[in-house]
Amino acid sequence: MMARGYALMLAMLLIASSAIADSLWTPTSTSLCLDAKAKRVGDVVTILIVESSVSVQKASTGFDKKLSHKNDAGIGTLLKNLPEFQVSSSQKGSASGATSRTSNFTARITATVVKVLANGNLVLEGKRTVSTNKERQEITLTGMVRQQDIAPDNTVLSTYLADAEIKSTGKGPIGDRQKEGILSKLIKFLF
Repeated sequence: MMARGYALMLAMLLIASSAIADSLWTPTSTSLCLDAKAKRVGDVVTILIVESSVSVQKASTGFDKKLSHKNDAGIGTLLKNLPEFQVSSSQKGSASGATSRTSNFTARITATVVKVLANGNLVLEGKRTVSTNKERQEITLTGMVRQQDIAPDNTVLSTYLADAEIKSTGKGPIGDRQKEGILSKLIKFLF
């Protein structure tokens, strides 16, 4: 009976040793408490481009200039042979001008962390190209952001970027039609 107990215990040990214990959390799984914000080179962060600018300039100038000169004959040795003369002139003028410009630009672009500075700030670069109906639009972005300015959902507003450079360019039939023609350029040059 004892030999039977030993055999049963030995069989259970053999079965237990062949079972593999595995954790629910593997090194590639995301922790529920882990911050998923970008912080290393190669991480990505979504930039919410929300730029607007308003510029108003006004200028006005005015001038009033008067000139008057009178010569009485007989004063001095050179002027005594000259007849009396009097010259006067007056000029007035004014000018004014005003310009105003409003610009709004909204987009989303995902950028890559290309450098982490010693103070923890992240240097970002991103590029997005969209082609539709032979029209091509390209948005490029570079800038620097503090890690604490990145939201928990790994997004950041473009207004939080330091040294931001955001460019949007387009090419295609519609953009070509909006360019000034050669004849218009020539007329502008001549006049």
